[in-house]
Amino acid sequence: MAAESPARPDPEVLTAFEAAKGFMPVHEGLALYTAAVEAAALGLPLLEVGTYCGRSTILLAAAARAAGVTALTVDHHRGSEEQQPGWEYHDPSVVDPEIGLMDTLPTFRRTLHRAGLEEHVVALVGRSPQVAAVWGGELGLVFIDGGHTDEHATGDYEGWAPKVADGGLLVIHDVFPDPADGGQAPYRVHQRALASGAFTEISVTDSLRVLRRTGPRAGIRGHG
Repeated sequence: MAAESPARPDPEVLTAFEAAKGFMPVHEGLALYTAAVEAAALGLPLLEVGTYCGRSTILLAAAARAAGVTALTVDHHRGSEEQQPGWEYHDPSVVDPEIGLMDTLPTFRRTLHRAGLEEHVVALVGRSPQVAAVWGGELGLVFIDGGHTDEHATGDYEGWAPKVADGGLLVIHDVFPDPADGGQAPYRVHQRALASGAFTEISVTDSLRVLRRTGPRAGIRGHG
């Protein structure tokens, strides 16, 4: 499936996205932007779980700016499991030399500044379940792209999916039905969302899945 009328970010936004440190390919980014533009029309904030250095945040912020809403992005900025030293996605340039731990927050702030989008984003620095526990409002879009262990993906889903407004969108990245293609935690969360009865899938772009909230919240927290 593909979005019927894909939105396209301004050239400078796309250039900033392509220049930013991160992992999302352009075609998935364009699908995310299309979803964000649609969801922003609800007049509610757009939220991302898993900021890293702000690559995908640029797209959410651009959509939020056009609609007069706010993009929110949640991350502890210490890196997920696969970004720690010795792992495939580790980047030593984002390690704080004073304490020896990853700190992607300064790079993220520079990314937004260069893109001219700082004023349209609220960075929520903390662990996703803790932030979700104190967030009481509805959201037009929730984009789950945080840690890819079952513990973290499940925590992100259980914490944030119930906050998607009726008609809003739940977007999940790195969904790989075939274990040979990647880790299965996001796929299991995706399957759980569909089984909940609360969400209907509307778009598939490689590993990016877009689901619309079409049913009651009752099943979201149920066992998957």
